[in-house]
Amino acid sequence: MEGTAHNTGVPYLAAVPCPAMPSPSTTNHPTAPDVLISEVGPRDGLQSVKATMPTADKLRWIDALVAAGLREIEVGSFVPARLLPQMADVAEVVRHALTHPGITVMALAPNLRGAEAALAAGVHKVTLPVSASAAHSLANVRKTREAMVEEVRAVARLRDAQAPGVLVEVGLSTAFGCTLQGEVPEDDVIWLARLCAEAGADEVGLSDTTGMANPAQVRRLFTRLRAELGAKAGAAHMHNTRGLGLANCLAAYDVGVRTFDASLGGLGGCPYAPGASGNVVTEDLVFMFEAMGITTGVDLKRLMAARAPLQAGLPGEPIYGMTPEAGLPKGWVPG
Repeated sequence: MEGTAHNTGVPYLAAVPCPAMPSPSTTNHPTAPDVLISEVGPRDGLQSVKATMPTADKLRWIDALVAAGLREIEVGSFVPARLLPQMADVAEVVRHALTHPGITVMALAPNLRGAEAALAAGVHKVTLPVSASAAHSLANVRKTREAMVEEVRAVARLRDAQAPGVLVEVGLSTAFGCTLQGEVPEDDVIWLARLCAEAGADEVGLSDTTGMANPAQVRRLFTRLRAELGAKAGAAHMHNTRGLGLANCLAAYDVGVRTFDASLGGLGGCPYAPGASGNVVTEDLVFMFEAMGITTGVDLKRLMAARAPLQAGLPGEPIYGMTPEAGLPKGWVPG
């Protein structure tokens, strides 16, 4: 949902009509799970490490994630390779992910040009990062918040004209605090969320980019977001910088949020949020929900097996997770 990207003048190819979102009937689950786990590791994780994972390893990793039952995967960022060489093969990765029926293939685009390339590649959903913090917006995409709202409007118009089946998602970065600016007023977050929705975003979620959120704050802000936007209120993207990632996800669940971003092995972060580290670990999030009887549609044993292609593609890169380290309890039965 949230992301690090750069404004660029590098041209992209014009977009072409894209396939519509897969319907729930095409998934492998006879009934919809209680929550949707949106895996962001192939984008947020891979762009946050110095090494570049070989394309073949990326494809094997995505195959393993799909086999585990994940039904929404953010596979990359459409930014120039000179800025993020880790994402140079994103169009190829999208094409491969699209061969899996029943999953939603997402990609991040920082601006209209990136969105054109994402639509041309055939993604089901385009995610635009919009910073709630004025300072973070300038550092991350070199634009003001108001300028980014206009970028959302331009992307929504492009989508309407060329690929009406594609969803446009906005992830409000630094919604719970900013290491550059400090406190981000909650009124600013709701104001910006409303502007993005009015500009054409189909959903607007909140990102704890800097890991500064606490459960009380999460409940309060998501309650306001859902009251303001209704069905357009989107996902919770939490970081575990201060050990509150799972608690914050549960707080969001308690007030009605049903889509949660997470990264296998906790891979990921944001270079323009100094000191921030690590997305919520997908394995731990799935375990928490399933242990509570909240279904995710994810096979936890297969999910933990998906760590193998990640480690093969990034040898020596540390990955995290309490559940993989401790193992599943004796007699484990998922929710």
